[in-house]
Amino acid sequence: MHAPASAAAPAPRRGGRAGVVEALARSLAQGRAPVLAVVLETLGSTYARIGDFALFGAGDGPGAQAGWLSGGCLEPDIARHAARAAADGRVEWIEVDARDDEDVFSGGATGCRGRLRVALLPVARMPGWDALCAAWLAGAGPLRLTVDAAAARVSVWAGAQAHDWALAMPALPWARAGASRWTLPVPAQPAVRIHGAGPETPWLVPMLQATGWHVTVVEDRSRWLEVARAADALVEGPPSAGPRQARPAPVALVMHHNFERDREALEVLAADPAARFIGLLGPARRRDDLLRTLPARIVARLHGRLQAPVGLLATRGAEAISLSIALQLQAFLDAERAAAAAGAHAASAPA
Repeated sequence: MHAPASAAAPAPRRGGRAGVVEALARSLAQGRAPVLAVVLETLGSTYARIGDFALFGAGDGPGAQAGWLSGGCLEPDIARHAARAAADGRVEWIEVDARDDEDVFSGGATGCRGRLRVALLPVARMPGWDALCAAWLAGAGPLRLTVDAAAARVSVWAGAQAHDWALAMPALPWARAGASRWTLPVPAQPAVRIHGAGPETPWLVPMLQATGWHVTVVEDRSRWLEVARAADALVEGPPSAGPRQARPAPVALVMHHNFERDREALEVLAADPAARFIGLLGPARRRDDLLRTLPARIVARLHGRLQAPVGLLATRGAEAISLSIALQLQAFLDAERAAAAAGAHAASAPA
């Protein structure tokens, strides 16, 4: 049975873009007037990348902000501009340039030797964002946001949801040649499916959630069901139930601590084209023993996708193993996004 695990467990402490989108949906449901800060351009060394965003005015006290565009030094100033955007119901522009020595050594500078250009969007004046958030969080795919300063319009697409708004916008505070229009692709929420719960689960699941992953655990052994419910979704079934009942996931982990169940999971995942990274827990000798029990055609399908032993660090203990796996998954995700960004840049370059 596929069901959200959060029904029986505390809500995860979500980070990354997913944490911002969840905070946005929550603040809109509470009738607040949040402002979404979106990075339009970067130059040099910056904390944030193009398409990153943070939310301001999402709640009270420490909950008023979700996400970061700097190491904390820029946020108070961004928050002041965001409050004005919310009050006036119009887009605000911010440019932060710390490339000069004078800026680098000033008391409030970031020291990053880079430049950020940011748009502050008054989301409360943009009906439909609740549906956009729901679609993205449900795994509908990437989100695409277009800010057109010349036309004074903002458009957003996520899955079957598409919305367009006319918004008041002041003149851009920086000189720019050509059209003042940006289209920003926001990747789909990263998803991982873990076949098998165990001692690592209480550490690995919240660690992945804290960096923005949607986590599904496939498990039907009564001993491990309670810890498995910390995931975003729990598929109560054998390893074969995962691809049929869970949302598609580019990353899958095999962690049963049980030889036969791991073997079954590898056979199932070999036939799952969505799984581009298949991580197997355990030492190299155990991996070799497992592969010897599988038909040659299954082993061939795993080639290039199987990462075994999974994890960037050769370490022991549930906590350290979980950290090692989380590091490798983040490295895989960053590499895929960098490749996609490079491909998009090449496709848009003039011939």
